[in-house]
Amino acid sequence: MKNFYRGLVYCIGMVILSFGIILNTKTGLGVSPIISIPYSISKIWKVNLGNVTAIVYILCVFGQIVLRGRKFRIFDLLQIPMSIVISRIINFFNDIIVINCNNLIVNLILLFIAILLTGIGVVMTVETKFVPNAADGFTQAFSAKFGIGLGLAKNIVDVSSVITTVTIGFLFAGKVVGIGIGTLVAVLGVGRAIALVKVLVKNKIAVLAS
Repeated sequence: MKNFYRGLVYCIGMVILSFGIILNTKTGLGVSPIISIPYSISKIWKVNLGNVTAIVYILCVFGQIVLRGRKFRIFDLLQIPMSIVISRIINFFNDIIVINCNNLIVNLILLFIAILLTGIGVVMTVETKFVPNAADGFTQAFSAKFGIGLGLAKNIVDVSSVITTVTIGFLFAGKVVGIGIGTLVAVLGVGRAIALVKVLVKNKIAVLAS
């Protein structure tokens, strides 16, 4: 029964994470760092966002293999099919969520909600010790490799993602694609949201993961 609830928390977390990521995108203030690379690629080359996200996530799995070395578990390869699943969820929310609001205050409120939801989703998928979202699995591997907190590791990975996205935009489109104030706020905000959520609910999730 515990494994059932553990899986349920994981699935809910995956949906919340996907919703938060796309809500961040729909505010019009800039996309979430976690999806900025596939978003810029999808816009520049006019390809499906979910498909590109799946490819980037699979690359994150290979990144984990490099970071973890012999500590990488065969079980963690399940992140590859889960990357395909989450890419479908991202496509679903991307298709159904439509926000046409030019009110900066409203968009900032939506951005705050998106960042909080992303933080909640990350903690729920990572701390259940089930199959983490590949991007967050990479962040977790980075955290373990260099002995830093998950929140700080998230900040570092997000900054790196933004730099990569800006580079791709300038090289192939001659401009920045997808990066805005919302992206910069999320770089700092998601990591702090993760740290806050971990303080509030980590022990409860740990009971399911033990």
